[in-house]
Amino acid sequence: MENKHEKYNRLIAECNRLTPVLTAVVHPCDESSLKGALEAAELGILKPILVGPRDKIQAVAAQFHLDLADCEIVDAPHSHAAAAEAVRLAREGKAEMLMKGSLHTDELMGAVVQTNIGLRTERRISHAFIMDVPILDRAIVITDAAINIFPTLEDKAHIIQNAIDLAGALGYKNPKVAVLSAMETVNPKVQSTVEAAALCKMADRGQITGGILDGPLALDNAINLTAAQIKKIESPVAGHADILVVPDLEAGNMLAKSLTFMADADAAGIVLGARVPIILTSRADSVTTRLASCAVAALVARSRRESMAKVVT
Repeated sequence: MENKHEKYNRLIAECNRLTPVLTAVVHPCDESSLKGALEAAELGILKPILVGPRDKIQAVAAQFHLDLADCEIVDAPHSHAAAAEAVRLAREGKAEMLMKGSLHTDELMGAVVQTNIGLRTERRISHAFIMDVPILDRAIVITDAAINIFPTLEDKAHIIQNAIDLAGALGYKNPKVAVLSAMETVNPKVQSTVEAAALCKMADRGQITGGILDGPLALDNAINLTAAQIKKIESPVAGHADILVVPDLEAGNMLAKSLTFMADADAAGIVLGARVPIILTSRADSVTTRLASCAVAALVARSRRESMAKVVT
């Protein structure tokens, strides 16, 4: 446990070299969400644009002695309006990231996915947890545990590509992707094993790029080399996975929460596949976890900026 937060601290430190990213903070009307944005600003990770009821934001700041002197406030009468306004700022290039405040995730995502005026791309929108597990030597990505309930095969291809791009932004070269099931052999009676095999073949054919896929793999042989060796699994991914792709939201949610509450892990969260990265934090998150979520999003924003510059040149 002496390594707790080590991976997150590295991510946060990486942002010290970056210009603070303009971030629309959506309805930061409680201490946790407002303070989290200001703490990230103090470290130079982001430059917050506070979007929500001006009077309420200023009242929260006064109550908890928070300094808003360097913050722009965009007045919006309520949470739904704040979500719509933040999305507009992102669409117009006035914000490179969104950060969830004290509103329901559904309210924010409803504005993000709205037809014609939202932030959809050709990609399926998905969520990723970047887990700092003390006993592991690297941060590990779990996807999707928050948005796609029962993703189709096509959805999973998008989810994986989003996660690979995320890992690349965090500095992983050819990240190793384990497509999880309850077993490591293809069984026609277990749909997740069939889809795992199909996804690996899609990667072989260049339909998923930038990572090394294997599956189906059970959780033990995906992250534990000894378990993989005992089962005689020869694979560059088995025992070394950087990304864990779960069969459905229930499995992903249980896996992430099991690591959090039984392995003392932290779970930074980000939404991918939209025009801008979206920071999802929870009131239960530690300060380090909130800052890590912001740092991850800032690194993704940098990666996208660099990719766009290459396309232009």
